[in-house]
Amino acid sequence: MSGPQPTGPVAKTTSWKVVIPFYAYAALSFLASAVLLLLSGEAFTGHWFQPHLLAITHLMALGWATMVILGASHQLVPVLIENDLYSDKLAYLSFGLAAMGIPLLVYGFFTFNLGWPAQLGGSLVLAGLLAFIANIAISISKSKRENVHAVFVFTATIWLLLTVSLGLALLFNFTGSVLPRNSLYYLPLHAHLGVVGWFLLLVLGVGSRLIPMFLISKYTNPRLLWAVFLLINSALVLYGLAFLFRPAMATDLLCAAMVLAALLLFARYCRKAYVQRIRKKVDDQMKVSLLAVALLLLPVLVLLPLISVLLATSPHTNNMVLLYGFTIFFGWLTALILGMTFKTLPFIVWNKVYRHRASLGKMPNPKDLFSHPVYKAMAAAYLLGFVLFACGILFSATPLLKTGAVALLAAAGLYNWNVGVLLTHQPSKK
Repeated sequence: MSGPQPTGPVAKTTSWKVVIPFYAYAALSFLASAVLLLLSGEAFTGHWFQPHLLAITHLMALGWATMVILGASHQLVPVLIENDLYSDKLAYLSFGLAAMGIPLLVYGFFTFNLGWPAQLGGSLVLAGLLAFIANIAISISKSKRENVHAVFVFTATIWLLLTVSLGLALLFNFTGSVLPRNSLYYLPLHAHLGVVGWFLLLVLGVGSRLIPMFLISKYTNPRLLWAVFLLINSALVLYGLAFLFRPAMATDLLCAAMVLAALLLFARYCRKAYVQRIRKKVDDQMKVSLLAVALLLLPVLVLLPLISVLLATSPHTNNMVLLYGFTIFFGWLTALILGMTFKTLPFIVWNKVYRHRASLGKMPNPKDLFSHPVYKAMAAAYLLGFVLFACGILFSATPLLKTGAVALLAAAGLYNWNVGVLLTHQPSKK
């Protein structure tokens, strides 16, 4: 099949040697997380603060979601700012440090050895993220192009720095006296700074650019996006101040409502982009990505009753906390990555393999570099696994947890297979 050189994500291109290691590492982390989920299913019927659950959470948050985001950011930030990435060396450094630190950190949580393995791992992760943040900050500062998407990304990196710095302080606080109160007290603040400040803010900023781009939609509404930006950041600041100085459930409800309002505005933005799209046929990857937008609402919809449950001191609190975390990491974040991986990575691989062969005639399109039947099977296994495991958490049903974990493991295996097909693609000799 003949196809033109792709446009969009490769308009300002970063070397594939920088980006691909992040995707490969993330794919293996997703598979490892699914294996741990299967082996630790019964832990989801107990208390949320358990070594295996902490290990799975951090492997999903750092090894899976953050590594994909870091890799994609090195490719997409130049597109957003219409300028080159400042330094490939800083990108390699950020990958190397984070790649070494994450296994140490996860091992420390899994064995509940929060001494030197976890502390060294956390320090390496922080150093890697500092290299990433410096690279992005300098890249943006050298660009003459300013837009709301770049502001989302840069602000998200600031929240990421605060999240990881607090997390490292919590690690040292387990074995020493670094903070005024015990580490468990600060865990909600650590979690929400990361989930809302880093993941959500960055996903909305990048998604608001990529979704219209891949739908081939001319819709744009910077004012709506600025409203989303202000709602989320205001909610984070209010939550942080209330948490540190006067913990109050009423403030939590207000912050959750502000985030929900921001998500509804973003969903409206995506709907408008979808309605005004030029390409009427929507491929499977975009369907999964748009599903992820809907799944964005789930954690907040779980959080609102969770706060009410806490106010009523209900025995169901633990189930709701577990469900809240699961819908974030295995819900909207994973769904978004499953969709966007096969919208961005094929362009990167195509650029690697065919960029210098553009004048040789017939070449495949980027979308032909991976198996679509395998992708559909992965999406089906993921949806089945997500629903079954979520129900298993809600009803403390071990059979549902086991069945859901098997389906999610199958989805992770199929994802890795398709990523492997992409990364090992070679041009036809015909």
